[in-house]
Amino acid sequence: MSDLSAIKWNAQGLVPAIVQDSETRQVLMLAWMNAESLRQTLETGETVFWSRSRQELWHKGATSGNTQRVGAIHLDCDADCLLVQVRPAGPACHTGEVSCFFRTLETTLPGTGAME
Repeated sequence: MSDLSAIKWNAQGLVPAIVQDSETRQVLMLAWMNAESLRQTLETGETVFWSRSRQELWHKGATSGNTQRVGAIHLDCDADCLLVQVRPAGPACHTGEVSCFFRTLETTLPGTGAME
């Protein structure tokens, strides 16, 4: 990974982290990291995020057992988003779904009559 100082944190000191299954390449979830959660993730090898609603660190799987073992972390070209590739030990979503992205938006784009 690039130098951690390259990360462009937002005004709240956070960066979005897209979590992807390293084997299937399926996007599992989107979460937020602050400097401490990223440090803990790098130290432990398991994902740790910042919960914006609870205002606390959150070790993914600490209570459910559905941990995520980190394989690689990539910084995007603008340095304002992380891609965290993991080996999940269970579903990523709190609903029990494999991915948090299990719902399809059923709508049409304006003026097209269809999804593009």
